[in-house]
Amino acid sequence: MSRYVMAIDSGRCINCKACIVACQQRNKVPGGQSRNWVRELDDESRKSGVSVQPGACMHCDHPVCVHACPTGATYKGPDGAVEVDKERCIGCGSCIAACPYGARFKNDATGTADKCDYCREHSAPGQTPACVSVCTTHCRVFGDADDPNSEVAKLLASRKKVYVAAKDCDTRPTLTYLDATAPTDWPRAVDSPTPIKLVEYASTGVKWTAGAALAGVIGVFFKQLVLPSDREHGHADDHQDKGGNA
Repeated sequence: MSRYVMAIDSGRCINCKACIVACQQRNKVPGGQSRNWVRELDDESRKSGVSVQPGACMHCDHPVCVHACPTGATYKGPDGAVEVDKERCIGCGSCIAACPYGARFKNDATGTADKCDYCREHSAPGQTPACVSVCTTHCRVFGDADDPNSEVAKLLASRKKVYVAAKDCDTRPTLTYLDATAPTDWPRAVDSPTPIKLVEYASTGVKWTAGAALAGVIGVFFKQLVLPSDREHGHADDHQDKGGNA
């Protein structure tokens, strides 16, 4: 099974934003919304005074968005991509609130959660995403990380790997920055949305109630083994018989 990932060399990005436009066109993303981004950062070490950071969904190996989804619409595919099943998505926004990277949004046209899926909806798995195909400096690279002959596998093996980790949760992002990127502290703290917390609390209550009920059933079972009901009532009948014969 292939394991698709994206690697980004931020130092090669010239901030042309062709990747954003190509993604919007390929995936029919409404104007004003985007599945990917290029962040501009103040950087006195550069002549321009600015450095840039291309990015998109991190396609985490431990995605909190998957756990936040109440319908199972968001899921981690076997080939590494985190996807959204629009048929099952109810547009509640729980996954959007849970993502520490701000990589999700509610699509204004469909009313469902939207995000980078490596252009999976409009091309076969493994085909080059739109953002990669139009990058003029080839700062975005995509491919099968488990294929040692793929370009992305060779880059990951030969370059320093930098991952942007969430502050309080090891989401294990698979999107990799090569050598360096900035900033690395922008993900917000992970916090489950209130509806999901309520579901968790209710689930805990149900588990405790079910546990107590099971304990009661087991207790009755063992009581029956030690003192069956007919024996217990039989003693009472014997006393009554003795009283009647007296």
